[in-house]
Amino acid sequence: METLVYTIIKSDVQYKKYCERLEYLVENGGNTKAVLDEIELLTLLIEKYDEEHNSFDDLEPIQLLKALMKEHKMKAVDLAGLLGVSEGLVSDMLHYKKGLSKDTIRTLSAHFKLSQEAFNRPYPLMEAGKIGLHLAAKPQKTRKKILA
Repeated sequence: METLVYTIIKSDVQYKKYCERLEYLVENGGNTKAVLDEIELLTLLIEKYDEEHNSFDDLEPIQLLKALMKEHKMKAVDLAGLLGVSEGLVSDMLHYKKGLSKDTIRTLSAHFKLSQEAFNRPYPLMEAGKIGLHLAAKPQKTRKKILA
């Protein structure tokens, strides 16, 4: 009997291994049917593990963003480059002085491969010494296809 290359993910070590393999394939794998099938299978296995083990729902958007930045070894300057905004704006977002725009939410969602809803929730916002509430951006009725 042939040994399976991939199985249901049962540990964080296996999860990280699969994520690294997926990242490698996406960046260097080419477009053969075999590689595309492998990417699809790894994505499915990783998403299943994420659904069962993530605690992202417990985090408000800025906490989530900070956790993802730490996990991906990103600094504010890297985030500014990704979003195409100034480091000052990123600093304001990370310090609860500015809310996340619709474009920012879309970009973060695509980059971290999470649903937009993860970043599109209300959270406390600081305003010149006062605490306010940043309301989430209103969902749009049209869907934009995001290519990763």
